[in-house]
Amino acid sequence: MERAALDRFRYVYLDARYENVREGGVVIDQAVLVAVGVSESGKREVLGVSVELSEAEIHWRKFLHSLQHRGLHGVQMFISDDHAGLKAARKAVFPAVPWQRCQYHLQQNAQKHVPKQEMKLQVAADIRNIFNAPDGKEAERLLSKTVASYEKTAPRLSNWMAENIPEGLTVFKLPAKHRIRTRTTNGVERLNKEIKRRTRVVSIFPNSASCLRLVTAVVMEISEDWQTDKCYLSFANTPSQPVE
Repeated sequence: MERAALDRFRYVYLDARYENVREGGVVIDQAVLVAVGVSESGKREVLGVSVELSEAEIHWRKFLHSLQHRGLHGVQMFISDDHAGLKAARKAVFPAVPWQRCQYHLQQNAQKHVPKQEMKLQVAADIRNIFNAPDGKEAERLLSKTVASYEKTAPRLSNWMAENIPEGLTVFKLPAKHRIRTRTTNGVERLNKEIKRRTRVVSIFPNSASCLRLVTAVVMEISEDWQTDKCYLSFANTPSQPVE
């Protein structure tokens, strides 16, 4: 699915989910890649969707190139989870555009590095305080303090936080009124839930083309609804140039 031409979009959410598709007599998981943009009018639109063999870099790069060739420009930030293939493709196709790593997924990932069950609530609270800081400078101060506090009790967690949490702080470069809706991939949550609800009935698609047809119908319907909804974000009195 593609919009014929892409106008100027400020923020773009990238996400993927998997569907069971029969290929060559074998049922495999195929990736459904989705891009959702917030235009300068403040409305969300589905920019494109593609069914690929996986989330490998080659497939994400092909998808991003298709958006680029259709005129996607003026993007101030990409928002997505941390996937190696997507990360590499994004850097190759849109190297100058800042990236915000989904804070929700960062919270989930952090729990894998917590050494004791009884520490998990405190770790979650510490990370939440960093993300809820009033500005980037305070977020960085809290991060430094938190990393130091776990150096002895949870060194693996401390190292992980120092390396990964900064990727979730890019959002502080944006106007404060935009941060709540650009710090996670929740902007495409309803879309993925509706795709899942509709594809669950099929269970296994006979081929990737049939999967793409159904997913396209679903996302076009939702994208059209977004156009009649109230604005997702307001860009009044905000810079029109990409953040540095």
